[in-house]
Amino acid sequence: METSNTEVVSDLAPDTGKPLTHKVRFALGFALVSLLGALPATMGSGVLLPQVFTSIHGISAEGALATMNSVSVFFALVANIVFGALSDVSKFKIGKRTPWIISGGVISAVGYFITSQSKTLLWIVVGWCIVEIGINALIAPAVAVLSDRIPENVRGTYSAVYGAATMIGVQLGIFVGGFFLTKLNTGLVLGTIIFLFSGIITVLVWPREQSAENNTKATSVSEILKSFIPPTKNARDFYLALLGRLTFTLGCFMIQGFQLLILEKYIHLSVKGAGTAMQIMSIITMITTLLASALSGPLSDFLHRRKLIVVIACVIIAIGMLVPWIMPTTMGMYIYALLAGLGNGCYMSVDQALNVDVLPNPQEAGKDLGILNLSNTLGQIIAPILTTAFIGMTGGYKGVFPVAIIFLLVGTVFIMMIRKVK
Repeated sequence: METSNTEVVSDLAPDTGKPLTHKVRFALGFALVSLLGALPATMGSGVLLPQVFTSIHGISAEGALATMNSVSVFFALVANIVFGALSDVSKFKIGKRTPWIISGGVISAVGYFITSQSKTLLWIVVGWCIVEIGINALIAPAVAVLSDRIPENVRGTYSAVYGAATMIGVQLGIFVGGFFLTKLNTGLVLGTIIFLFSGIITVLVWPREQSAENNTKATSVSEILKSFIPPTKNARDFYLALLGRLTFTLGCFMIQGFQLLILEKYIHLSVKGAGTAMQIMSIITMITTLLASALSGPLSDFLHRRKLIVVIACVIIAIGMLVPWIMPTTMGMYIYALLAGLGNGCYMSVDQALNVDVLPNPQEAGKDLGILNLSNTLGQIIAPILTTAFIGMTGGYKGVFPVAIIFLLVGTVFIMMIRKVK
């Protein structure tokens, strides 16, 4: 049954039972953890490593990227659930989420450094697997803070901050990475440094988390192991949200994850020209993402609507993908960047709020949000595999665009089937 229009939406913070204080610090913390995670990750997987793979003899860049992602997916999937669940049951004096957020950034930095020093596909894959473990250790408990500490009546706004920062981080990763296409090692070292301080900076900005010494969520090994089990009761909407997010991510990253190679091999630009075009696209997308997020998040809270905004977002991005499919030029890619920014800004502004709203049990927010975030991770991993497969079948990127559009539109069907959230 859908939420009634007369249902009272809480304006109290779940952890304190009082009105939210330190609103700016919370917003800044959500922005930082999202941006500082997305920037180096995208700079590596979206720009620097594809270029590294073009210099390794005997492999295709697309095949190497798909191999790296398909292997690292196992570590990403396990890490997201494990670190989310562990943060639910932790009993640290400094809080149940804080230690994992800090350690996630450090682990990512270690993996990134290994990747930066590697010269073979094998060791690049090893390094990136560690990066994926760290990213999920950072993000899973950080996203759970939205459920732990943010009142229901402003979750859309804070979700918008988190989502916009993610998109800005992705575009900054592309923009910054473009400067290092001829200095790959320097760029990878920079990514290592950003990851190292990502979790530390976030927990310093956020108001201090309450002690978890009295956390009664789990008291034995068997109960901790049970906490890893996915939800089974009242979970219909939860799994619809998961499927909707998975198909959305698949559609987006079939194009977004291959922008450099699309510009070089589909638009036929030089390495330098492709780098410049990517930087321009990132600026366009950042501006439109900020505009869309600034409007969509507060509007979602005001109207108490999530699904409609998600559907509109998917349609906008799908239209954007039509443009370079019909018009394979640099201008076509710029128009795609503009519409993708608008759509992603709308989508990401309500995505995490919608995920929190469909949780079967808020007491298991870390684990369950970790499972929902798997759809994002899994989508980014599967997308390169599908893209490579369709390139092989069609002989180029031309056939990838309509398939990506179909995934986006299928995602809207899953989201509209959700009953608990309007």
